[in-house]
Amino acid sequence: MLTKVATITSKGQITIPKEVRQALQVREKDQLLFMVEGNQAVIIPLKQRPLTELLGALPATRPYPGMDAIREEIHKELGERIARGEG
Repeated sequence: MLTKVATITSKGQITIPKEVRQALQVREKDQLLFMVEGNQAVIIPLKQRPLTELLGALPATRPYPGMDAIREEIHKELGERIARGEG
C-alpha cells in the first residue's frame, strides 16, 4: 500500500504526490472523482481517453448506411416538417 501525505492550502487545494500520480497513472487534465464514505474519502481517477478507444465499444444496432443516405433521410424529414408548418 502506498502512503503519502498532502497538505491543503488556504484555497482548499492539494498537490497530489508524484508517487500517487504515477501509481494511479493520472496526468494533467485527468479528472478525479471524490466519494466520501463516513470520515474517509475515496478518489477514483477518471482518465481522459481518445474517442478512438471507444470505437466498437457498443454493438451496432443496424448497419451504417453512409453519409449520403443519412443526409437524404434528414432532408426528407426536414422537408416533411416544413410542409406541415413545423419547421
